[in-house]
Amino acid sequence: METVYLLIVLAPLVAAAIAGLAGKVVGRTGAHTVTILGVGLAFVLSLIVAWDVFITGADVFNGTVYTWAVAGDLAMEIGFLIDPLSAMMMVVVTFVSLMVHVYTIGYMHGDPGYQRFFSYISLFTFAMLMLVMSNNFLQLFFGWEAVGLVSYLLIGFWYKRPTAIFANLKAFLVNRVGDFGFILGISAVLMYTGSLDYYTVFGQAEGMQSETINIWGDAQWSLLTVACILLFIGAMGKSAQVPLHVWLPDSMEGPTPISALIHAATMVTAGIFMVARMSPLFEYSTAALSFVLVIGATTAFFMGLLGLVQNDIKRVVAYSTLSQLGYMTVALGASAYAAGVFHLMTHAFFKALLFLAAGSVIIGMHHVQDMRRMGGLRRYMPITYWTCLIGSLALIGFPGMSGYFSKDALIEAVHAAELPGAGYAYWCVLLGVFVTALYTFRMFFMVFHGPERFDDETRSHLHESPWVVTVPLVLLAIPSVVIGWLTIGPLLFGGAFGDAIFVLPENDTLATVAGYFTSPAGFVAHGFMTPALYLAGAGVLVAWFLYIRRPELPERIQDRLEPVHRVLVAKYYFDDVNEKVLAAGSRFLGGALWRGGDQGIIDGVLVNGSARAMGHIAGIVRRAQTGFLHHYAFVMIIGLALLLGWLLLR
Repeated sequence: METVYLLIVLAPLVAAAIAGLAGKVVGRTGAHTVTILGVGLAFVLSLIVAWDVFITGADVFNGTVYTWAVAGDLAMEIGFLIDPLSAMMMVVVTFVSLMVHVYTIGYMHGDPGYQRFFSYISLFTFAMLMLVMSNNFLQLFFGWEAVGLVSYLLIGFWYKRPTAIFANLKAFLVNRVGDFGFILGISAVLMYTGSLDYYTVFGQAEGMQSETINIWGDAQWSLLTVACILLFIGAMGKSAQVPLHVWLPDSMEGPTPISALIHAATMVTAGIFMVARMSPLFEYSTAALSFVLVIGATTAFFMGLLGLVQNDIKRVVAYSTLSQLGYMTVALGASAYAAGVFHLMTHAFFKALLFLAAGSVIIGMHHVQDMRRMGGLRRYMPITYWTCLIGSLALIGFPGMSGYFSKDALIEAVHAAELPGAGYAYWCVLLGVFVTALYTFRMFFMVFHGPERFDDETRSHLHESPWVVTVPLVLLAIPSVVIGWLTIGPLLFGGAFGDAIFVLPENDTLATVAGYFTSPAGFVAHGFMTPALYLAGAGVLVAWFLYIRRPELPERIQDRLEPVHRVLVAKYYFDDVNEKVLAAGSRFLGGALWRGGDQGIIDGVLVNGSARAMGHIAGIVRRAQTGFLHHYAFVMIIGLALLLGWLLLR
C-alpha cells in the first residue's frame, strides 16, 4: 500500500508541474485534463484506502518514506500515518478538489491565466494531502506552510486588482502570526521529547503534565499547556478564529473555485484536523481545552452576526464559514473531537456546494455579486436553485440533512461539557443556530425569490450554467443529503476513529450524546426535543417575513438599530485596529528604526561618521607635512630632548 500512498500525493503534484511548466505546450484542454486526471486518481486511490481502513479493518500504517536529515538523535523524515482520521480527510479533500477542478472548466473558461490556475489548485491539493497524511511535525509544518503559500498565490490570482493583492498579502501576514505560535509550539514539544514523530511525542504526553517551563520572571508555566496553546494559535490563523480571522472574508477576492476549495475542505480545516490529531496532548491540559472552547464559541456566534449585514453573496457564505469553523473548534474544546471532524466532513460538502452555487449565480449575473441587484432567479436557474436550497438546509441543520446530524451532535456534546467556559460556549452555539438560519435564508430569498432587481440586458442573458458547473453542484448535493445518515453511527458512536483520537474518560462528552442515539432516524426524532431545531425554524421564518412578506422592514430595523448596524458593518473594528494601530504602529516603528538606526547610527555615525573623523584627523596631520628639512630636524631634536628627559626622570 505504500506505493498507493505515494501515488495519492504525487499524482496532483506531477499534474501541477505539467500544467504550470508546460502550460503553453499542453494548452488549455491539456492543462485541465491532466490536473483532473491527477486529482481523480488521488480520489479513487483514497477511496481504496478508506475501504481498506474502515471496511476491511487494516492495521494503521505508520512508516517513513524518506529521511531528509539527521542531527544527532533527531531524525527529520517524510512519512505517512494512515489511520481512520487521515483516511477520512483524504477522501474529503480529494473529492471536493475534484469537483472544484471540473467546475473550474466552466467558471474560468475565458481567463488568460487558465493553465496557471489549474496548476495552482492541483498544487494546493498536493500540499493538503501532505499535511493530513503526515506522521511527524516536520512534514505537518511543510504541508501547513505550503497550503499557506499556494493560497497566497490563489487569493491574488487576479494580480492586476489592487484589492486582490491587498487580500493575499493580508492573508499571508495574518497566517504568519499564527504560524509563529505554531512553530514555537512544535519547538516546545521537541525540547521536551527530543522527537518530531507523532507516536513518540504522544507516548510522552502524560509525563509532560508535570513539566514546567519558565518564560519570564519567576513564574513557572505548565509545559504542556504552553505547547498546546501555541499549537492552537497556529490553528487560529489557518482556521480563522478570532482575532486571526480577518483574512478569510477578504480572500473572496480570489476566483470562486478557490473560495470553495479554501473554505470547504482544505486550508481552513487544517487547524481543526491538527487539533484533533493532537488530542493526546490537548486532553491532558484543561486550560488549553478551555481556551479552545471559548475562542471557538466567540467565533461561532459573533462572526455569524456579521453575515446578517453582508450584501456580497460570496461574503455571506464566507462569514458562514467563519461561524462553522467556530462550531468545529468548540467541539474540539469540549473533547468531542469526533464531532468536530464529523462536522468538518459534512461542512466540506455543503459549503463547497454553496460556494459553487454562488459562483453559478455570479456567472448568470455576469459577475454581479451584490444580492440587492438579484432576485427571482429561481425560474432562470432551476438546478442552481435546488442545489443551493439543499446546501442552505444542510447548513442550518434541517432534520435529515448532513449538517443536522453533525451540528446537533456537536451542540449536545458542548451541553454535556463541564470545562470552565462551557456554559458560555453552549449559549453561543445555540443562539448561533438562529443566526445561521437567518443569514442563510436572507441570502437565499434575496437571490432566488422576490422581485427581479436587475435590468433588461441582464435578464436577456440569464440562463442556467453549463454542465461543467451544474454537475459538480448535483454531485455535492448528494452527500449533503445522505452522508449524515450513513456515517453518524460509526464515526461518532461506533469507535470508527479508533486510537486516532484520544479522549480521557472524564472528558468524554460524546458518551453522553451516545445515550440519545439508537439509529439515524431516532437521532432525527430526538432533535425535536431540543431547542436547536426550533431556533433554526425561527430563523427561517424571520428571514421569510423580512425579505419576502415585508421587504421594507429590514431598512427600518437598520435605521432603528443604527449603532449596532454600524459596529457590524465595521466588523467589530478589527480591521481598523489592525490597519490604524498594528500596521501603522509597525510602519512608524520601522520608519523610526530606519531614520534613527540605519540613517542616524549606522550611516551617520559608524559609516559616514568614521569617514568624516578620519578625514578631519588626516587634515590635521597633513599640516605637519610642510616639506622643509629644517622643520623636520627641529621636530626630531625636540622629540629626542623629550625622550632623554623622560629617561632621566624615571
